[in-house]
Amino acid sequence: MNIYLKYLLVAITISSFNTQSICHAQNLAKIDSLLQKKYPSNAPGATFLISKNGNIIYEKAFGLANLELNVPMKTNNVFEIGSMTKQFTAISILMLMEKGKLDLDDEITKFIPGYPTNGNKITIHHLLTHTSGIKNFTSVKGLNAIAKKDLSPSELIDFFKDEPIDFIPGEKFKYNNSGYVILGHIIEKTTGMSYADFVEKQIFEKLEMTASQYASHREVIQNRASGYHNGNGYINSRAISYTLPYSSGALMSNINDMLKWQEAIKNNLLISKKTTEKAFTNYTLNNGEHINYGYGWHVKTINGVTVREHGGAIFGFKSMGVSLPDEDIYVIGLNNCDCNSPTKITRRIAELTANN
Repeated sequence: MNIYLKYLLVAITISSFNTQSICHAQNLAKIDSLLQKKYPSNAPGATFLISKNGNIIYEKAFGLANLELNVPMKTNNVFEIGSMTKQFTAISILMLMEKGKLDLDDEITKFIPGYPTNGNKITIHHLLTHTSGIKNFTSVKGLNAIAKKDLSPSELIDFFKDEPIDFIPGEKFKYNNSGYVILGHIIEKTTGMSYADFVEKQIFEKLEMTASQYASHREVIQNRASGYHNGNGYINSRAISYTLPYSSGALMSNINDMLKWQEAIKNNLLISKKTTEKAFTNYTLNNGEHINYGYGWHVKTINGVTVREHGGAIFGFKSMGVSLPDEDIYVIGLNNCDCNSPTKITRRIAELTANN
């Protein structure tokens, strides 16, 4: 190779690298602008993190963590993550399956004898995939009357178990908190531990997710963000007993811990690769129709791109996590007002990052 050609190739390589760097910076600037517009400095805010190949490429906090004290949001603030809890419940079940404690085809009556299935076979798989047909307890009349009561898992299950089923198990997909409540109870029956203790000891401690825990009103939680609702002006979020969301939505975390969680799932730190694949299978109904849901994650393909995602909503908070496994991109957004969902913008950020 002559010296001229050698320098030409070097110049082309440098030019290409510079072009990529400029595009990357422009995309991050665009993302930053979108988030600043959505979460102004004088309102409840949010924290966002983007990782690529396991490395953080963007991390920032917006708005206020506490309106009454005018406290700015920080990236280490802790939020209630709502239904993103279901990921932890699903992986807990798969951990127990690997240990031979249960089978995904086990009927729920194995763990809750006398549960009124009315002759239907309802399995752990049905609970994980929202295909059980069991009535979603958050839509059952009388919920407000028990919202602040501390109930045992058995008492919560008693609240909805006699409701008529919505459909024959496996015939439809219908998002269902009741199924994940029963899964939490199965975890307790199988291990002899409370759901909170199992998740905190078997997941959070193992992964050094030091900012994550089962939610509590009484406990002093370092860096907790206050939750808000907007009803003709911001108000403090409604209080409920965390025994209601339980294993379907009662966990708390922050963006850095959620990245640890994402990396643990990606690298099979808690369960094997073969078992992990079960979590991300796009399951089917009895008629063969795909439901775009695995175990604790929505799974779908958009324009040939694999997407795994799940959001969460609980009084005062909303959350959203999007993973593009083929690109090794993860975006997590947590916010402290149930009036300002991060769902759409988190998806948009994932798209912009992928197109970089």
